[in-house]
Amino acid sequence: MLVTLEGLDGSGKTTVWEALQDVYSDAVFTREPTSDSWYGEAVNRAIGDDDADPLATLFLFTADHADHLSRVVRPALAEGNLVISDRYSDSRFAYQAASLRDSDLARPMEYIMGIHAAFSRPPDKTIYLDVDPETAAARSGATNKFEQAAYLADVRANYERLIDSEPERFVRIDATQPPEDVLGAVETALAEILDAN
Repeated sequence: MLVTLEGLDGSGKTTVWEALQDVYSDAVFTREPTSDSWYGEAVNRAIGDDDADPLATLFLFTADHADHLSRVVRPALAEGNLVISDRYSDSRFAYQAASLRDSDLARPMEYIMGIHAAFSRPPDKTIYLDVDPETAAARSGATNKFEQAAYLADVRANYERLIDSEPERFVRIDATQPPEDVLGAVETALAEILDAN
């Protein structure tokens, strides 16, 4: 089973992802962008470059996703493992669609989803850590173009579109709560997800 953690920068995803490793020690924990491939390195360079072309950046993220699938996700699932990923394809849809909002693409999110549909493996469940853009920007430090409140507002709107289109896949957690309460809510949600499967 593939469970993904999604949300704005500053929502606490990575903190939750790290804490879950103590609870689910047999699971395969992974993340996007990856940190152990040249694809992931290229993505991180693009994130840090305010002048990086949004369409080129999309394809760097997509290449990293394809490599991540073939090298980590699909083999782990084939072995019957639980895979928990800190970010996955929904981040691409939400973030890169916001980046491409002013491009020549008429429907950026649909375009990005179409690219992924040909090869990606959708998550079985997605835990969405919901936080408002201003809080997210303050928590993340707004250190790059993807962490500004106005941009994050567009990203959040894109996440809402994704949730509306597949409400049965998403579990929304209020990430404005204290960290221990967020973690408790995620642990409860994940236990229920696994019990149901």
